[in-house]
Amino acid sequence: MSFPFTAHALGVALLLAGIAGSASAQAQPDRAARLWAASCAACHGTDGRGSGAIPPLAGREAETLLNALLEFKGGKRPQATVMHQHAKGYSDEQLKRLAAFFAALPAQP
Repeated sequence: MSFPFTAHALGVALLLAGIAGSASAQAQPDRAARLWAASCAACHGTDGRGSGAIPPLAGREAETLLNALLEFKGGKRPQATVMHQHAKGYSDEQLKRLAAFFAALPAQP
């Protein structure tokens, strides 16, 4: 039995298919994070754009957002807001995904 592809060509094709599959998965928004982010809209506005004294989240660095969320969760930031309560409701992984979600949104013009 003869195959039209060599083992090397088949390996390259599978590698490229894997890369294409992971790229398309990365291009799709994190649906769970989008649902979690809906609770942020009451204060931070639709699409995380903020208003008045409430800071915008959209377009900020994911690491900056995650650090702030973890500080709220750990009680390291002043508890003058409800953020410490909100942050405690999420796992660290969920907070990381929320931070990435808001970082991927376009910043306020």
